[in-house]
Amino acid sequence: MLVAFFHPYCNAGGGGERVLWCAIRTLQKKYRNVTCVVYTGDRDATGEEIVEGAFRRFNIKLIHPVKFVFLEKRFLVEASLYPHFTLLGQSLGSVFLGWEALLKCAPDIYIDSMGYAFTIPLFKYLGGCRVGCYVHYPTISTDMLSVVRNQDTRFNNAAFITSSPLFSKFKLAYYYFFAFMYGLVGSCSDVVMVNSSWTLNHILSLWRVGACTSVVYPPCDVQAFLDIPLEVEKSTSEYSIVSVSQFRPEKDHPLQIRAFAKLLKEKRVGQQPSLKLILIGGCRNQQDEERVNNLKRLCEELGVSDDVVFRINIPFEELKRHLAEATIGLHTMWNEHFGIGVVECMAAGTVILAHNSGGPKLDIVVRHEGRVTGFLAEDEESYAETMAYIFSLSPEKRLEIRESARRSVHRFSDQHFEDTFLLSVEPLFK
Repeated sequence: MLVAFFHPYCNAGGGGERVLWCAIRTLQKKYRNVTCVVYTGDRDATGEEIVEGAFRRFNIKLIHPVKFVFLEKRFLVEASLYPHFTLLGQSLGSVFLGWEALLKCAPDIYIDSMGYAFTIPLFKYLGGCRVGCYVHYPTISTDMLSVVRNQDTRFNNAAFITSSPLFSKFKLAYYYFFAFMYGLVGSCSDVVMVNSSWTLNHILSLWRVGACTSVVYPPCDVQAFLDIPLEVEKSTSEYSIVSVSQFRPEKDHPLQIRAFAKLLKEKRVGQQPSLKLILIGGCRNQQDEERVNNLKRLCEELGVSDDVVFRINIPFEELKRHLAEATIGLHTMWNEHFGIGVVECMAAGTVILAHNSGGPKLDIVVRHEGRVTGFLAEDEESYAETMAYIFSLSPEKRLEIRESARRSVHRFSDQHFEDTFLLSVEPLFK
């Protein structure tokens, strides 16, 4: 039996890729008669290098070999190809990319693990496959509609649109049309898995397939961080704040840098140890690399270049070392669908400071056994204030929060993912 995963960027090294490799390993453990196939556009690496990369970055070792189907038309889903009508362009591009995938290898079961919902009817009706998907983030959400309706300027809603009522009305009509199409293709799924309560609410309202939809929290390698000893911090000359997330626009790294600069500006010199901000993340392509260069320029403008460190595509052991040494784990994405990086920071024993929205707010940074597990903030001011507050706490109080956070993350373990994933995909194998 061929089970194919549609994951054009399977070598990217982010949370979505961790889900992919854990899902494949889970199926290999459970079903002996299954061969897993990955449709990917990562033609700059061999299959062996991709599998080795998964082990190096995520500590995931597959039981059996995986068949890779290398796609030539991945450029059709690159956002840069569609400066306008990006959502529609990428979605239609994914249909052509899916067609190439289907012609090269027709599976028995098809799972979209990267959010290309427009490929689902293609594989179901033309490929004759049983189809499922794992939704990390709805391509469009009711929150996105409200951003346009309220004429808010964000990374996906340019100022020239927000300043024009006519452009805003036109974009709103386009979004409503796209939401209708997105709901149509998504409703073709036989099995729908979502990664958080936030994503669940949006998918239920858009796809309306509640009977076959379930929450499957993504696998976070909490076990790998549990051997980091939790103890009262020793007096030190330097504290570090660590951020773990891919260098994508929605992750809002500029907010981290601005809040950090504000914290440094307001910190009384000589009263505290020096502070370092360490930005750890994956770069998928040239656009991501340009984004990192822009962030470095922002650091120069704000005069914090010497205090901000960039660590790109680093191995797992180095990530672990940085987290073990950090005091604060930082996360700034608005409406983060889940937040694997947030969970890893908590498991590693940092005091987490995440955005007051999405998965972190609803599922992760919540009270556990009545105790505080971390903090939430929304803007430059509140981030800077909360970081200052965390540093003002006694080491004993910080230890109490760190211990609570660590106890709370066991529900996001690999084992929990395996159990819920197998339960959800079971109908596809009947």
